[in-house]
Amino acid sequence: MAAAKNGQGMLYVTMQPQEGLSLDQFHEWYNNEHGPTRLRLPQIFSNGLRYQATDGQQPHFLAAYDVTDMAHLLTPTYLDLRANRSSREAETIGQVKVDRFFFDLVWTQEASSFKPAEQCTNAEAEGRVLVAVDVSLSLANEPDAAAEKVIQWYEEEHIPMLSKIPGWLRSRVLRTPSSIEGSNAGETKIITLHEYAPQNGLGGPEHKASMDTPWRTEVFDKYITEKGRRTYSLFYVFGPAPRDLEHLSRLPASKAFSAAAPRLTTTAGSEGPIISSYITTPHDGLTIPYQLEGNPSPTAPVIAFSNSLLTSLHMWDHLVKLLKQARPDLRILRYDTRGRHAISSPPQPATLDLLADDLASLLDALRIDKLQTLVGVSMGGATTLNFAIRHPSRLGKFVACDFNAASSEANTQAWKDRIAVAESDEGKGLKEKLAAVTVERWFHPNTMEKKRETVEWMTEMVAGNDVEGFRWSCQALWGYDLREKMKGVKEVEGLFVVGDGDGKGALVKAMEGFRGLLGDKGGELKVVKEAGHLPMCESPEGFWEAVRDFI
Repeated sequence: MAAAKNGQGMLYVTMQPQEGLSLDQFHEWYNNEHGPTRLRLPQIFSNGLRYQATDGQQPHFLAAYDVTDMAHLLTPTYLDLRANRSSREAETIGQVKVDRFFFDLVWTQEASSFKPAEQCTNAEAEGRVLVAVDVSLSLANEPDAAAEKVIQWYEEEHIPMLSKIPGWLRSRVLRTPSSIEGSNAGETKIITLHEYAPQNGLGGPEHKASMDTPWRTEVFDKYITEKGRRTYSLFYVFGPAPRDLEHLSRLPASKAFSAAAPRLTTTAGSEGPIISSYITTPHDGLTIPYQLEGNPSPTAPVIAFSNSLLTSLHMWDHLVKLLKQARPDLRILRYDTRGRHAISSPPQPATLDLLADDLASLLDALRIDKLQTLVGVSMGGATTLNFAIRHPSRLGKFVACDFNAASSEANTQAWKDRIAVAESDEGKGLKEKLAAVTVERWFHPNTMEKKRETVEWMTEMVAGNDVEGFRWSCQALWGYDLREKMKGVKEVEGLFVVGDGDGKGALVKAMEGFRGLLGDKGGELKVVKEAGHLPMCESPEGFWEAVRDFI
């Protein structure tokens, strides 16, 4: 049992889409635009949950957001969010009957096993039952005095009796009008929210006993004039990253959406579903763009890709096209690695630990519990192996390509020399010098000679990297050694892949030398012919042939 901390409360929103508004359009907007923009304000909203009515009454939909301090809802941070709606949000919300309520949290009682929905997996959270009860207070009594008597009954008798119902998880007592609305904002109501597991004892003997006591009769006779009761089922838990491919996949191409604020692009129709958005890392507030596509089912297995230094998520374009055709069962996640764009403030050198944890933060924001497969190359290859080391429970298998398990002093010096080139000519050196030299160093002679379109594509991609981002991110490749730690990776299966011409063949020998250190049995090494440092870009078909059976 716990009294609420000062200021805690809830934003409670009921919604009824009007006739003519597609439910898929309604859900896609709310799940991919509206909800995530609020969850990107963790200083205000600690969670966001969507419920669907199970009692046949309208409104059919409820969204509940726990608020850390109700005063935040009067600040420009929140008010500007509401005022600066996208044109799509303004159009859509005009077709929905919306009622917003502000509740102050008074008191909470939880089961010892209770875990908030946002801390559960989607499978654990979805289907939870919510019973929402509101009571209006008698005008014959002072509202505060009547509220005190009702709350006392809830705290001392009713909720302790409800807690004996099988499947009971939590009960909360709230009141309105909220402290931020003022005492003249409307009649005083007490709201109780009771949460239960999907399989529960509602309607059973414990529940009936809680509804038939002398104290309950007295409270209702003296202090309560009206009672409302609604029942709901939890069907969606927001994260700060848009992820709803399911409803997007059902929309026509004309319903594609793109806006600088909230920095979201969706692709529908035959080219979709694709979501392009971003997360903000919790440790230093860095923006990391990502793209989610492929199988629209929220339970489809996920394959993710980790990039080489100086490239973007588009380095996987050709491979992803093959993957979509061969494996339509997979959701596909790509993201831009730290250092591709702006740097954190104050800047900090990247490390392989930081890069692995960036991916974990992305998965958290997307509410992805575990990857089926993680594929990474170069710095992304080292990140992939390190992710298996640091987060083994979140990974089924990995493919780590064209990297070394340990760096050398000579390698560190080489990166320092490249920083100097990138920063030369007032920062023009990366685009005018380093990009072409880097691609030539990466690619197989056959690629350089016969695949000029691929060479130009990659050169342009490298040239587009942020110079400061390169300076700080390449430091992840200084002074690391994963050889001893990779011996402890026993539960995650790994495959190593390398282009036969990477480092003129030197990297083939290096990877052959450390592949046996993985876990108890080591990892297999596949070699892609006529490819250099980025075999998935130089020979997408050859790379896919190497990894297809493993994935």
